[in-house]
Amino acid sequence: MHTSNPVVQRLTHSAWKIRRFALRMGEVQGQGYIAQALGMADILAVAYCHALNVKAGAPDWAQRDRFLLSHGHYAIAHYAALIVAGLLPEEELETYGCDDSRLPMSGMAKYTPHMEISGGSLGQGLAIGVGIALGLRHQGNAAFVYNSMSDGELDEGSTWEAAMGAAHHGLGHLICLVDVNNQQADGPSGQVMRFEPLEDKWRAFGWHVQRVDGNDLASVLQAFDTARQLHGDQPRVILFDTLMGKGIPFIETREKNHFTRVDPHEWQQAIAFLDANEPGVQP
Repeated sequence: MHTSNPVVQRLTHSAWKIRRFALRMGEVQGQGYIAQALGMADILAVAYCHALNVKAGAPDWAQRDRFLLSHGHYAIAHYAALIVAGLLPEEELETYGCDDSRLPMSGMAKYTPHMEISGGSLGQGLAIGVGIALGLRHQGNAAFVYNSMSDGELDEGSTWEAAMGAAHHGLGHLICLVDVNNQQADGPSGQVMRFEPLEDKWRAFGWHVQRVDGNDLASVLQAFDTARQLHGDQPRVILFDTLMGKGIPFIETREKNHFTRVDPHEWQQAIAFLDANEPGVQP
């Protein structure tokens, strides 16, 4: 990405680091939901290196913004973002998925600092987010609640019940982030259960809606800023169209990469490709 905006430059480099850390963790176990991590990296870079109000060493700080990883199998991406944001030490990535690690292969609040919920079964995060947002409002706490979820979760009735409840209760500090990559375990999401037109559906449920290219960092940044700066009690959703495997051509082009096979030699091949294309950051 070529831009003179220093914030976009910094966040582009953060997204590059998230991709690289996720690949290093995947190499530890020889597996992982790496295609999702590569696709979500730009979104997580903006979330953790720009938007969220959090403090290193204080995962229970009362005024923190809450980030709920509803799609718990995206944990490898979340850990990479926590490391890039300085919320977890980099050396822990070598323990990914190992016994007694704080980085289990699926996100669990019991093990990992700054992991607010144990994600999955899918479709639960938004309902939990509604409850947390209501609780914070009753406490007079203005913190934002972010719910990160996948498009496959739009199959679930609980998601739409929660969406209706959020609008009914006027939860203007609830922001839902939807990774629209059009893939899930059983095939293309739109074929498993047709979900378009998404913008119209969320608007009909009373939400403020944005839809952007989730791999265009400047667009992601603007969408986050808009969602945070809106006034009023309307909950906000950002629909991010992403490409699974983004940044690694031989993963991007695989027909099925929901849980893509990465051969042992390909982990270092992917890391080498990233290293050869590291974005610059202006001082």
